[in-house]
Order: sequence, then C-alpha cells, then structure tokens
Amino acid sequence: MKTILSAFLLICCSLISQAQVYPVNANLEDEKSFSMILLPDPQSYIKFAANQPLFDLQTAWIANNIETLHIKNVLCTGDLVEQNSIIQADGINGDQTSREQWEAVSRSFEKLDGKVPYVVCTGNHDYGYKASEKRFTQFRYYFYPERNHCLQESLIAAGNNYEGLPTLENAVYEFISDTWGKILVLSLEFAPRDEAIEWARHIIGDKKYKDHKVILLTHSFLDYEGKRFITENYQMQDVNYAEALWQKLVYPSDNIKLVICGHECHITDYAQQVSFRTDKNHSGNEVAQMMFNAQTADGQWFGNGGDCWLRILEFKPDGKTISVRTFSPLFALSPTTCQYAWRKQPFDQFNITLTEK
Repeated sequence: MKTILSAFLLICCSLISQAQVYPVNANLEDEKSFSMILLPDPQSYIKFAANQPLFDLQTAWIANNIETLHIKNVLCTGDLVEQNSIIQADGINGDQTSREQWEAVSRSFEKLDGKVPYVVCTGNHDYGYKASEKRFTQFRYYFYPERNHCLQESLIAAGNNYEGLPTLENAVYEFISDTWGKILVLSLEFAPRDEAIEWARHIIGDKKYKDHKVILLTHSFLDYEGKRFITENYQMQDVNYAEALWQKLVYPSDNIKLVICGHECHITDYAQQVSFRTDKNHSGNEVAQMMFNAQTADGQWFGNGGDCWLRILEFKPDGKTISVRTFSPLFALSPTTCQYAWRKQPFDQFNITLTEK
C-alpha cells in the first residue's frame, strides 16, 4: 500500500513540476489591491478562424489569474464581431459568417462563466448587417445573465433595447470592496438612444447609488487625439455620439468618475490606438476618460487581431488610484518573446487618480 501511495505522490509531484509556466506573468503592485481586466475590441480576432484562438488565450489567461490579480470584473469595449448579420464571408475582411463569429466570441467568454463577472458593451459592428445600418443586434442571443451566475449576482438593472426588451445592451452592475466602497459599472449600447441615456440617469441618480463610484463603459467616446466624437457616419436613427453623451449624461452626473471606450484605431501607429483625457463635470470634479483599442497593434488591418494586448486596471488600496498596465499573454508565453510582454510607453502604463473637491 505504501508503495502505491508513494508512486501516486511521485506522479502528482511530477505533474505539478510540469504545469504550464509563463516566463513572464503579471502580479499586483500592492497585494491589498484588486483589479479589473480590460479587453479591447475583439472583432479582428473573431472574424478569422485562425485568429480566434488568440482571443481564447486572453480569456483563458484571465481565468488562470483571477486569484493572483484579485480580479473582480472583466470589461470589454465592444465590437465583439466584425459583421452582425452576414451569411457569406468575403474572404478578405474575414472568413467567418456572422453566426460563426457570434458563436466563437461566446465560446471565448465561456471560459469565464461561473468564475468571474464580465461586462460587455456593444459596438457599431455588433449592429445592422456589416456596421450599424440599423439598430438590430444578435448580442442578446449570446450574452444574457443566466449564462454566468457571477454576472447575475452583480447585475442590479437592465434597460430596454430598441425593441423595448430588457437586455444587457444597457445594464448596471455593482461591485463592493473594503477599500473602494461601492462601485457601479454602467454599460451602454453603441451611440445610445435618448431612452437609454434617460434610463441610465435615473439609475445612477437614485439616492441608493449617489455615493457609488460609477465607471461608464461605452464603445465609442474618444478618438486617438483624445477628442470626443461629435458625429459619426452611421445610418442608425436616434443616436447620441460622444459629445452628446458627455453633455446629457456624464457632465451632469456627480458620480461618474471614469469613462472607458475602444473603437478608434489606426494601422500605422500604435500610439494612435490609445488616448486619455480628464475634464471637470458640473460639480467641478475631474472625470477620467480612457480609450484603448489594439486590433491593429501588429500593424495590419487583416493581421492577427491585436497581439493579445489587454490592460490590467489595478485599484489601489487608497481608494482613489488606478494603476494602468498593458500586457500581452501571447508574448508572455514564450522565452523568445517574453521581453515584449509589457508595453512601457507613458501612454501604456500610468496612474489615474480619482479626486473630489
């Protein structure tokens, strides 16, 4: 019996010693912090079959690091697919039909189901046929509270979509920590309708949530120069682009502290895929606004989808500082590329300080 037990323990030790090793991996800068992981627009991973495993890698890495990074939530900036409703791929801007794309992005997020909540907003490519010709989206057929009990536990309200149905296109989630108190994450549809904005104002303006810190997640807000979009060339009706959203929702609100978006990207310069700015709301408090989109980070429009870059948002125990770092699980996997696993330019690693007068 002792021989059998010894052999079993030897096998277990052998398996442990052969567990997957990342030459470089992420850790919290302060062990008392918690984090949220920011996934930029995944559409270019999803539209090509060969790229889809790269988005799988990102969500698998997140699942493996929930405990290490004290991950409370995962945020995704939208454009989950390249085309919302096509039945034939052109072989140039993707080789996957819309059904194949939605199924693929849904499978990637399955790796997080039952493990951590994730908040996903909708982008312009998630509507219409190819890009927001109309408000219809297949989003609600693939993303709904019942698929992830962690999501159900944090969801406090869902607004109506254009059909008058409550979906996660417009939703509010609550997260609580000892150091940061109560946080709301508000996710809004692409170019939200007046109805969606009024719903959001009613929710975050409720006296129950007046002391919550609110993070607004929306697909399109800042361009690469840090300017808010005044208009965009889409055919949908009843739209509010970034400046209108600022004026109608963000500026009048006392508790929106941070706006996060994706959307904007340029092939030639990675620095033009990120931006940041702060402005004062009506109470004189600073509102931080951050854009992050890596889909052409490899310098190609039809490339690998973004080199697996994501952002680690570390919420420091002081209750006001968020450390932003940009990391690639893809590069971190190999000793031959791990030296490139962190982006270290000032626009890739910085602190956001949320202050009040």
